[in-house]
Amino acid sequence: METTPDQLKILSLDIGGSHIKGTILNAKGELQKAYEKVPTPVPASPENVIAAIKKLVIDFPGFDRISVGFPGYVKEGVIKTAPNLSNELWKDFDLAKKLEEELGHPTKVVNDADMQGLGVVRGKGLELVITLGTGFGTALLYNGNLLPHLEFSHQPVGKVKSYDKYIGEVAIEKEGYKKWNRRMQKVFEVLKTVFNYDYLYIGGGNSDKLTFKLDKNMKIVSNADGIKGGTRLWVNDLIPESTEKAVKAKLK
Repeated sequence: METTPDQLKILSLDIGGSHIKGTILNAKGELQKAYEKVPTPVPASPENVIAAIKKLVIDFPGFDRISVGFPGYVKEGVIKTAPNLSNELWKDFDLAKKLEEELGHPTKVVNDADMQGLGVVRGKGLELVITLGTGFGTALLYNGNLLPHLEFSHQPVGKVKSYDKYIGEVAIEKEGYKKWNRRMQKVFEVLKTVFNYDYLYIGGGNSDKLTFKLDKNMKIVSNADGIKGGTRLWVNDLIPESTEKAVKAKLK
């Protein structure tokens, strides 16, 4: 029997520099099981990461589609860069195709910040989503639709090679949270000037380490908020247009 859109179950995966996380979502973006994670393997080669994913999901309930957030530049499911993993080993690796072969279900792969953005935005105006984790991720959406992904984290800042190095995990370990917070205040000023966003969402494992007051149009979001993006990757394709608005409303 063919699965109808409202019966859809989606395996949603978030591949990070330190952990690979996963859960099962329904068509409304609701978790169907607890969020689980395994350490990101070292070296983080495609083969090792896929093996870790298979280990993670071995006891998961059934699913029909797969959504993956990946920490790098992704084009039509193919990895172009993976700066916080084993970068050269990932170049031009078709992760969507390989996971579809290994797990047996249609798969979509996008940048991890893009997937989180789909899960947290209000869908009104220009919205910027950033992730503060091993590196620095960004996603830009207009009226709820993803705009072309920009690897803003690779831009140089001051005397530092990139934003990844300036405010990523390495910077925290080297400089401490007090100096990192001062740097984050400077970064927010840059983001306001460059993007002129209507709203900014801040996710990632280090977002709760911010100690200064945020502007009224800034909000810290959790992984649980962002995981809904795994459903939204499929909503437009699989849900009839007549019900699409209702489903999107329930995802907010």
